[in-house]
Amino acid sequence: MSGKLRGTMLRLGVNIDHVATIRNARGGAHPDPVQAAQIAAAAGADGITAHLREDRRHITDADIARLMAEIDLPLNLEMAATEEMLGIALAHGPAAACIVPERRAEQTTEGGLDVLGQQPLLRPIVERLRTRGCRVSLFVEPDTEQLEACAIIGAQVVELHTGRYSLLDGEARDVELARLAAAATHAASLGLEVHAGHGLRFDNVADVAAIPEVAELNIGHFLIGEAVFIGLRAAITQMRAAMDAARA
Repeated sequence: MSGKLRGTMLRLGVNIDHVATIRNARGGAHPDPVQAAQIAAAAGADGITAHLREDRRHITDADIARLMAEIDLPLNLEMAATEEMLGIALAHGPAAACIVPERRAEQTTEGGLDVLGQQPLLRPIVERLRTRGCRVSLFVEPDTEQLEACAIIGAQVVELHTGRYSLLDGEARDVELARLAAAATHAASLGLEVHAGHGLRFDNVADVAAIPEVAELNIGHFLIGEAVFIGLRAAITQMRAAMDAARA
């Protein structure tokens, strides 16, 4: 794998989890998340994101092994802060590891990681991942204290949770957007690279993409859903264009 990222442009990480969700609904090998990653690369993605959940509800261990072997883009492994997931990450050595909160009963990630309250747990995990050569990201709410805790325990990246923003409209969305922008500015001042993701769509991505401190967006569920109607390559190409236009 090259592990290279494109210059200083706003990067797009495509999350392929829900290709695997569709595959697993019936069993077998189709649709193949690795093939989806290859299409994403051809359509302009800068990286591939995959969440290996403890219950293996979508991405599997075999998927991670194949992604590492067959995709010439950086792999961002989303993972819970457990010894099992740490062992898997250390064994594979993905370009990036994003630590996320995880509950068995949740349909999707419901919020940011409590870094402030879990520093004793998270600090050694961050250290071991960094020693392995992984760029470590923590998925957090746009909260000043959480961001400062991320810097204290040695994370290189924070991914701001845009889930609340994605559910709002009107003045309430503007307030949450301002909160995201302020968090991005504060995180950058702490020396953290800033990413963002969760719930981003064609109709709401522009304002987040325009935040100058944001270096990368990670988008998955919407793109896979939109692919049902217009195809995966077209969905990624359209998202890439919307991001580039907003940043320009």
